[in-house]
Amino acid sequence: MHTLRTAAVAATALCLAAGVAVAADFPSQPIEVVTHASAGGGTDTTARTMLIRAHKELGTDAFVQIKKGGGAVAMSYASGKPADGHTLMAITPTHLITMARGRSPIGIDDVKGVVRSTDDPIIVVVQKKTAITSIDELVTASKKSPIKWGGTQAGGIDHIAAITFAKRSGAKVAYVPFDGGGAIITNLMGGNIQAAGLNYGEAVDGLESGDFVPLAVMATSRLGALPDTPTLGELGIDGVNFSTVRGVIVMRDTPEDRVAVLETKLMKSMQHGTFQAYLTGIGLDGTSVAGADVWDAQIREMYANIYATLKELGLRK
Repeated sequence: MHTLRTAAVAATALCLAAGVAVAADFPSQPIEVVTHASAGGGTDTTARTMLIRAHKELGTDAFVQIKKGGGAVAMSYASGKPADGHTLMAITPTHLITMARGRSPIGIDDVKGVVRSTDDPIIVVVQKKTAITSIDELVTASKKSPIKWGGTQAGGIDHIAAITFAKRSGAKVAYVPFDGGGAIITNLMGGNIQAAGLNYGEAVDGLESGDFVPLAVMATSRLGALPDTPTLGELGIDGVNFSTVRGVIVMRDTPEDRVAVLETKLMKSMQHGTFQAYLTGIGLDGTSVAGADVWDAQIREMYANIYATLKELGLRK
């Protein structure tokens, strides 16, 4: 019995020592962050800015690997690399939509979040001439005539957020797609549409001029820039949390100790003044940065909402 106990203790000690060694030896080669976007775009710039300090924190080189052709191409490439922590993938809601539509080589259960880099919640705004000042008033007005709600292409995150909001709130929404944010702003300003889901950076000029009225934020907490604007959750409309988010993930089989190293080092990198200045420059703040637990939960909640809404719209295989 004594011999067996001694052997068990020795085996446990060896396993613990091996785990420490793995963490201590990681990373042993450059860190690759796979993106799907062109150089200079929001996802590319966010990843590169995060990596400015990460070189020092990780003690190795770190670089962005661009795989053009859409999220599915990037996901195919990243999933084909060893799940050893040296390959990460930068994702946005576009990747979650691609997964939910069954057009990706991997699914939501094949990945896990490491860190979130930016979190720019969608704000429900209306044109001031509607005289609508609250979500309750918007829902009531929509019962008489559906609210003309502007956004980007059908099946995109704006569309999904609008339809999910309508379903959870009981509002009747007539979704009007536009080519981009500029066209949405112009048409909302001109009164051709009554409402839209906008990021703060898109809405700020209209908010400051008083032409746009913010009704609620599609997030779990209020925005620092709009402290008096409630979240939909505060108004009793739960689970409608949509943001223009960017962060990095790894494949599910990546060892936990390596994920922990990546999380710690990248969080420290983004808390540095360089990345914080970048956030300020795009209208965000330090609350955008979050660790693995928060980020992983967020992408799974968004995926669930995206999947359900796409199915309802008949856009899911």
